[in-house]
Amino acid sequence: MIEIDARGLSCPIPVLQTKKALEKNPTEVTVLVSAKVQVENVTRMARSKNYEVKSVEEDKKEGFFKIHLARKSK
Repeated sequence: MIEIDARGLSCPIPVLQTKKALEKNPTEVTVLVSAKVQVENVTRMARSKNYEVKSVEEDKKEGFFKIHLARKSK
């Protein structure tokens, strides 16, 4: 499993880091981001690469989100 900590980074960096990780064709990736718009952008890109996406707001006090990507079976 690959984990990407993109908290505090501006778009499009979280999307680019995730795209680079998905090029390795992993079965699972976890991405941490700071803003809801980053969740939406990473989600859109990951779905276009045939990954299922689940996201949760991990810590309301610190305000970050955890996005779990899982490769869909063919």
